[in-house]
Parts: sequence; structure tokens; C-alpha cells
Amino acid sequence: MSVDSFDRLLAALRPYLTYQDTNMRRCIGPTERLIVTLRFLATGNSFASLHYEFLLGVSTISGIVSKTCKVIWDNLREAVMPTPKADDWLRIAEGFQKSAQFPNCIGALDGKHIRVKKPAHSGSRYFNYKQYFSVVLLALADSNYRFVIVDIGAYGSTSDSRILSASRMGERLRANQLALPEPRTLPVSSGPPVPFVIVADEGFALSPNMMRPFPRRDLDNRKRIFNYRLTRARRFVECAFGILSAKWRVFMSSMQMDPENFTLVIQACVVLHNFTRIHDVPLDAETFQNLTNTAVNFETVRHGRPGSAGLAVRERYADYFCSPEGALSWQMDFIRGGR
Repeated sequence: MSVDSFDRLLAALRPYLTYQDTNMRRCIGPTERLIVTLRFLATGNSFASLHYEFLLGVSTISGIVSKTCKVIWDNLREAVMPTPKADDWLRIAEGFQKSAQFPNCIGALDGKHIRVKKPAHSGSRYFNYKQYFSVVLLALADSNYRFVIVDIGAYGSTSDSRILSASRMGERLRANQLALPEPRTLPVSSGPPVPFVIVADEGFALSPNMMRPFPRRDLDNRKRIFNYRLTRARRFVECAFGILSAKWRVFMSSMQMDPENFTLVIQACVVLHNFTRIHDVPLDAETFQNLTNTAVNFETVRHGRPGSAGLAVRERYADYFCSPEGALSWQMDFIRGGR
């Protein structure tokens, strides 16, 4: 985080981090509260380690971190991650068309498992298929590696598809309440209008507004091209998770907190991620932009039979990506290379 961004952040949060002095002691000021919290989030150091850095009690540091994380989420969420409207979806779609050549795409969706200490009396709910305890950060990202919508705190044992189905975003998507723009024709195409879609991996169910790859068995070139084009768009959420973890290294080790507090930490990091993406020069953007052909390990999940509407939308995208209007000059080289 740059000095300018820190000053902006402190100015926005100062009224909510200022406490009254008492006759017994002077309160800890907002600058120190924010520095302690950012130090914890950026390093993942234990509270005992921070005790020696800041000469504050371990319980004091614990209280500062949890309260400051809540302040960050409550007061900055709407500023850096507002509820998208139709114009916002169109702006996101333009970004994906420019960066990934995937038209009518309003976001890349995926879930990230965040390692946590097993909460008491939680059974196996937090134990995931990767053989450790976790909660899931389900996130929709745009082409600038910013999070658009997130769902935080689902059990690690729950599949991404079930998390989406139970989330508010999933409910609003099914009820057509996300203010999505009306379907429009694909660029330089004379075909019928196509719905705006979210790109995701095989862990999600296919629907008219949710595109997933073709199954990997019996793939012809047309299906391989579609899967390649979808992966080029979907990589943005993977890169967003990579930037999040690289900057806020509290995610590099298991969080030794109770569920309420590690949820607050994740929420604060999501907000700070967007805040720094907006206000800082993204020095790592070029590196992540070159991850076009990142290999993706898909989680195998059984779903019900996809509806005909979702299948039809995917087929139209597959046809478009193989047509002169929608083909990329290098896509067949990628397919012939066997990647």
C-alpha cells in the first residue's frame, strides 16, 4: 500500500477509530490502530509477535484487529464494492471483451478455500476435499482483478455450486434480480441476442447466465476452443485470488481465531484489496495479464442435468468462437499445441 493510499484510508476511517481518553489512561489513536491491523493482515504474524513490535498487550491487539476489520468492512464496502447496476455490468462486460475477447461476460466466478483452525465442536463441516479445515470465499471478479460480489464464511466441506445456490447472489441470479442488462447480439454477429453470462469452472451448474466448460471427454476442436476461450476469461478471478493472498499474507497460514473474527478478517482483506486496486498503481498487472494459459485443476462435482436454455447459450458461444467474426488468430495454434 502506498503512503498516499494509507493516508486516504486513514482519513476515511479516522472518525470510526477515534476513542475518548479517560482519567485512567489515554486511548490508542486511530493511526496506531490502523497500522497494527494492516501489519497483521499484511504479514500474518501472531498477536504474540505483534506484542513485541508494538509493545501492546496480546488481548489489546486482538481487540484492535477485530474492531478495525469490522470498521473497514462497514464503512468502505459500499465505496469500493457497490451493488452493481446495469451500467456497471456493461462496464465490466466491456473490460472482458477488451482483455479476454469474451463478449457479454459480466464476471469470473470461483471459490477460494481459506485455511482456519478447526472451531470447537464443529465436527467435519470445515474439513474440505483438500484435507484441511477451511472456509470459502466465493467471489465474482471483473477484468481489473477487483471483486464485484462476495460470499464469505461457507463451510469448507460445501461445494462451490451449493455455496452459490444458498448465497444471496445465487438467489438473486435465479430470481433475475441482479439488474443484468437485456441480452444483446455478439460483436459483428447477425445472430439472435445472447444473455450476459458469468464464466466459471466445472464446479458450477450450467444455466443461461452461467457458462462452464464442456466436459473433458470426447472433445472436438470446437469444444476445445470454447473451453480455452472460457478459461482465458475465468483466469481473472484466479489472478485476483493470487493478488489477494500475495498482498495480505494472513491467508498464507491457518487463522488461529474463532469463526466470527476470521470472517471479519476476510471481509476486511476483500475491501482493502479493492481499495488498493483502485488507488494504487497496479505494478503486478502485467505479470498477471500474461497468465493467459494458466492450467486449471477443476473440482469434479455432480450436478443435475443442465437445462436446455443453458446448453443453447453455450452452443451459440461455441459457434461464435469458431466463426470468422469471433475467432482469435492464435486459438487454433493453442489447440494444435495440445494444451
